Amino acid sequence: MVTKEEILKALEGEDLKDLGLNATLRDITKDVFVDPEGNVTLQILLPRRGVEDILKLKLMNALSDFEDLKGVKVQFFAPSAGNQQPQQPPQFGGPQIPTMGPGLPPKRKLPGVKRIILVGSGKGGVGKSTVAANLAVALKNIGYRVGLLDADIYGPSVPTILGLKNAVVGVDDNSQRILPVEKNGLKVLSIGFMLPNEETPVIWRGALLMKAIQQFLFEVDWGELDYLVVDLPPGTGDVQLTLAQNLVIDGAVVVTTPQDVALSDVKKAVAMFEELGVPIIGLVENMAYFVCPHCGKESLIFGKGRVEEYATRKGLKILAKIPVEPVVSEASDKGIPVVEAYPESETAKAFQKLAKEVADTLKV
Repeated sequence: MVTKEEILKALEGEDLKDLGLNATLRDITKDVFVDPEGNVTLQILLPRRGVEDILKLKLMNALSDFEDLKGVKVQFFAPSAGNQQPQQPPQFGGPQIPTMGPGLPPKRKLPGVKRIILVGSGKGGVGKSTVAANLAVALKNIGYRVGLLDADIYGPSVPTILGLKNAVVGVDDNSQRILPVEKNGLKVLSIGFMLPNEETPVIWRGALLMKAIQQFLFEVDWGELDYLVVDLPPGTGDVQLTLAQNLVIDGAVVVTTPQDVALSDVKKAVAMFEELGVPIIGLVENMAYFVCPHCGKESLIFGKGRVEEYATRKGLKILAKIPVEPVVSEASDKGIPVVEAYPESETAKAFQKLAKEVADTLKV
């Protein structure tokens, strides 16, 4: 069973630099209680009010590798309130521990948008943007009205995948709302459309980042959509938190690869969506196997992995297994999603299956 010392050691790995503090979670943890069943209570000193949700995400990241934890509860307290001493841990099964700080604003729906789907991953390099773009195009090809929001502010790759590197967004003269770029019936918005060139870095702090995301959501004329697919940044952070706090999210698709290191990170993404109350539609195993372009033979170049075992244990569905095919890179480099460039390929068929699974789950 996990021990207090192991938890404290894990908390040392989560820094608080994005909160302007040269400290770690371990430094603001006043006490940890572990009961015989594996339930954990953490007592955390708030550096300031209003950062509770960010700290919860960091705690999930730190503790996600402890598979034998039965439950985790957090108690925040502030010295300014006169509460200098750690309190006794509450009994599990009792009322939820209240957190300090202001309440959250009510979540909103986007006018005209029926369903919002988040596509996320625990780490970068798993092909999340390729999955998001091809999912959006595959849904459109079925006959749905679809939009694609590239919310990966620091690494927008959707313009490249869709062949929209030189696209520029417009503004409606009457409403002054941003008009997404349209390509073959798909509405697309990306920070990449607003940068001078693709080499220009985006260097924004958290507050500016969250303001940009809110503008991309609530100051855009998306029109009437059946589905809005949102390509998230990798990992767990401010963008995910902003979306979950402000929007009614219908479901999330989590992308991983067979390697154990990717699976370790996807657990954090799943834990994040669960904590934020976002329904998880299922997992996508990208790069699941290699298809030889000459003989068509399938090979598990990254090994079998433990994605299926994890999905079964969590009660999650594997929506699709996307193979590795040279045509995918070829199509992306040309700015044509593989579902349009090579619709009969194994990869395109996998994305078509993914779109059907999502549409069957989130009916409009």
